[in-house]
Amino acid sequence: MTVFRYSGRSKTGVLKKGIIDATNKKVAIEKLREQGINARELEESKSILHKDLVVGGKVKHQDFVIYCRQYATLIRAGVSIVESTRILGTQSKSKPLKKALGQVEEDIRGGLSFSDAAAKHPKVFPPLFINMMRSGEVTGNIDNTLERLAMTFEKSYNIKKKVQSTMTYPAVLMVITIAVTFFLMIFIVPTFVGMFDDLGGEMPALTLFILKISDFLIAYWWLILAVLIAAVVGFRMAYKGNKQFNYSVNLLLLRIPVFGPLLQKNVIARMTRTLSSLFSSAVPILQALTIVEKVVGNPVVGKVVLEARESLESGSTLSAPLEKSWIFPPLVTQMTAIGEQTGSLDYMLEKIADFYEDEVDRTVDTLKSLIEPLMIVFLAAIVGTIVMAIMMPMFSMYENM
Repeated sequence: MTVFRYSGRSKTGVLKKGIIDATNKKVAIEKLREQGINARELEESKSILHKDLVVGGKVKHQDFVIYCRQYATLIRAGVSIVESTRILGTQSKSKPLKKALGQVEEDIRGGLSFSDAAAKHPKVFPPLFINMMRSGEVTGNIDNTLERLAMTFEKSYNIKKKVQSTMTYPAVLMVITIAVTFFLMIFIVPTFVGMFDDLGGEMPALTLFILKISDFLIAYWWLILAVLIAAVVGFRMAYKGNKQFNYSVNLLLLRIPVFGPLLQKNVIARMTRTLSSLFSSAVPILQALTIVEKVVGNPVVGKVVLEARESLESGSTLSAPLEKSWIFPPLVTQMTAIGEQTGSLDYMLEKIADFYEDEVDRTVDTLKSLIEPLMIVFLAAIVGTIVMAIMMPMFSMYENM
């Protein structure tokens, strides 16, 4: 949205000056007229203070959930879509959402439907939201659609945060372990080298090994750091730019022990929850699968979803491709097949999502209770080995005295 400086007179002839937000000059003039101001001069503000400083352009998950719930409340209270959009745009603390809602309001006043207006802002409104809202507009069930959307996004956000916290904890402890090891090797171990030389004699193999590592780190720390930075940057570029590499990484993550099953349960819960929400909102099944493929967030599962879509197009069932994939346990395929046979696929998918969300909760709690002591033991083993390598020659010296 652009900021315009204006100068004009009110209906009583009083000179008015100020600024106003609008998508273009025509809209700005109309807004001023509604305020009783006849604009004489109107130009875009060049001041940096009036520019939208929006970093990234995406809306925080919790802000979007709050928006959906507030929107549902306003619609249920009988407030029009245009007025609801205006109110929420004014009250929103999220700059990207606030900006998008302002433009959506103007598009709605110009004759567009809410879903079509929201579709112009894909960074703010995800495909799941747009398609469910489009279906809600057709059925006249917008308030329930919004409540379902809020619940879907909320559950997805909670599960995602739990999985992230579980995987972040060991990563942080690993970084601390590496940092402590580097500190000991570069700053502590070298201080004992002179003492070891004075002692003479043959040093233990462990001590010699630690000293060689220390010498290498001191001499080539810059090379190690450069290689680590290059590896991280290269990995990120390949992960984002190479679909095959992205697929291989996600496949490996699903296959690794302990964390793989957790990620598998998480992605199954997200997929089935999204599909259930789309089916409940009367979104056509082929369109729903296309949306899920984009929003599921895992290319390995996305490939299976694409195969399921092709299976339905050829006249087969949704459950057939799922049965062929190792990702989906029998519980998922059997309940999906029952849902197709009984015409209650949305209900069955919702129950699958509930089950795996509970499984994720239990797995996260179990892993947290196991990871902490294991990582502490690992850190203690690394530090203890270095300390032992330093102390062993000193013990030998005392024995010879």
